[in-house]
Amino acid sequence: MLKSIIKFAAGIGLCALAMLPAQTAAAQGKLKEVLSRGKLIVGTGSTNPPWHFRDEKGELVGFDIEIAKIIAQGLFDDPSKIEFVNQASDARIPNIVTGKVDIACQFVTVTAARAQQVAFTIPYYREGVSLMLVSGGRYADYAALKAAGNKVTVSVLQNVFAEKMVHDALPEAKVDQFESVDLMYQALNSGRADAAATDSSSLRYYMKQNAGRYVDSGFSWNPQTYSCIVKQGDQDWLNFVNVAIRESMTGTTFPLYKAAFERWFGETPPEPKIGFPSEFR
Repeated sequence: MLKSIIKFAAGIGLCALAMLPAQTAAAQGKLKEVLSRGKLIVGTGSTNPPWHFRDEKGELVGFDIEIAKIIAQGLFDDPSKIEFVNQASDARIPNIVTGKVDIACQFVTVTAARAQQVAFTIPYYREGVSLMLVSGGRYADYAALKAAGNKVTVSVLQNVFAEKMVHDALPEAKVDQFESVDLMYQALNSGRADAAATDSSSLRYYMKQNAGRYVDSGFSWNPQTYSCIVKQGDQDWLNFVNVAIRESMTGTTFPLYKAAFERWFGETPPEPKIGFPSEFR
């Protein structure tokens, strides 16, 4: 009987020892937990080019996906060590708070209200609204659109702020709202609209995908900042992610960020300047 009790106790001890590394890593913080696990768990979407969507092979691609790979590269020297969790936009914050994902990279707009729930990383993109025109169309640029006053019709995705948003740029323009982005662009292509008010990133993407078809009016407004989000209270994890993102924009891994920016937006970001760090000016 005594021997059985000793064997049972020893078994419990071995089980406890087997669980110890994972428990210890978790107790030491998210960075140690992720390194111990051997992969990064990232929350993102799958339906919003050029940020996160599935290509013809069914693989997740987009600028958010590239940012996640840059972080994985910093962790494991291997950008493929990622498990992506497909999530809706309204699940971004809950999945961080509950610990379902280590980080969410899903064009999250930085706001003070959201910063009360999650920790934002440093920004990796500044979004805005731009006016897309058809090449060779009635109006060549923003100045021509504004001068035309109420003769101009602008297509835009339907939402409660759409009309005000367009009138912030073109106070006299007619506003035509559509239920989907496809219909909004169709209105532009058919001539029903003279311009389409769209995300600046989308304009860059569509110009790259349809060379010579569309042009930028040359005016952008309504800036908003995109960052990844992590759970609050773990400064080491936040510091690591910030270093990985910052150095991709300003330091040793800039070629990774540059290649992603060129691929999805068709533009080359400014090279980091040698000498005094320009981000502190």
